[in-house]
Amino acid sequence: MKKLLLAAFLFASLIVFSQQDRVITTAVPFLTISSDARAAGMGEMGVATSVDAFSQQWNPAKFAFAERKMGIGASYTPYLESIVTDIALLNASYFNKINEQSAFAVSLRYFGLGEIELRQSFDDQGTTVKPNEFAIDGSYSLKLSETFSMAVGGRFISSNLRLQDGTQDSQAANTFAVDVAGYYRSREIAYNAFDGRWRAGFNISNLGGKIQYDEGGQENFLPANLKFGAGFDFILDQDNVLGLYTEFNKLLVPTPRDFDGDGDLDQADNDQYQNISFFNGVFESFGDSPDGFSEELQEITWALGAEYKYQNSFMVRAGYFNESPEKGARQFATIGAGFKFRSAQIDLSYLFSTSQIQNPLENTLRFSLTFNLGEEFFND
Repeated sequence: MKKLLLAAFLFASLIVFSQQDRVITTAVPFLTISSDARAAGMGEMGVATSVDAFSQQWNPAKFAFAERKMGIGASYTPYLESIVTDIALLNASYFNKINEQSAFAVSLRYFGLGEIELRQSFDDQGTTVKPNEFAIDGSYSLKLSETFSMAVGGRFISSNLRLQDGTQDSQAANTFAVDVAGYYRSREIAYNAFDGRWRAGFNISNLGGKIQYDEGGQENFLPANLKFGAGFDFILDQDNVLGLYTEFNKLLVPTPRDFDGDGDLDQADNDQYQNISFFNGVFESFGDSPDGFSEELQEITWALGAEYKYQNSFMVRAGYFNESPEKGARQFATIGAGFKFRSAQIDLSYLFSTSQIQNPLENTLRFSLTFNLGEEFFND
């Protein structure tokens, strides 16, 4: 029974229209889950932080500033751990600097929903299925100046969530998406009591066609997203560095609304909503909220994060993430730590929900392991 309820919960995340409110939901929401413990420990942010092996999800333009020839990362994120034990998000990433100016990267994200037993009736022997989703990414980043880089990325997305209904086989829904990103990292600046470095970045991600699970059925928007942020590193001395960061996110997906003006969000409104193309939806998302600019602001999430490094070997992190109660009510605090020995680094993070709505990652310990290898590149 737990599995059946869980399946209903997970498939509900694919519905892009609500009868009671105007919460924006999309297909393949696993693409928006923080897949590495470092970013998760800072309030799930990474668009303007320093480069690491997991920058592919947050801002691939950062790879052009990598200080080592290559990096490898692997992470494990249990999901809904308080209910089941076989649902998890796994991530593997690799980057390689081609030269001082450019780099390429690839990554794989796999979201496994465990085993679900399907029965047509109480005495039916049943069949076991294993729904899953995955995304394969590739990116190329290039320094356009000593302080600024840009990147383009491509993504193949496959979502195999449809369950067999006894009349036809289930098939995975597939689509492609692209990312465009930029990253700024200033030179080290000498102030009176410390040195410092400014950072900023943006990433427009998951731009692609809608995904469809049934032939002739409903098309679902991808979680196209605009992410932008900034930060500052306080370089107190050669051993102690404190970074403070902030980040903002806005889904580039249209807001569900009452198209016919009858005061109710019904199937006719849903049908009209489905007729919006993903391209038009991106531009409409900046000004389509029925309550105007105030509601547009509610659709922007924000996060604050901090990271303290001692001798670049021990890291402590903390963060906070906020989403409007009218648009999903995800509100949580995070803590994390990292330990580096030679070329290897392990990171951990933990999430505390501060909202009345329980977070699927609440009280979950996440792990990441990275290796930085090869020659060093010095980026002043």
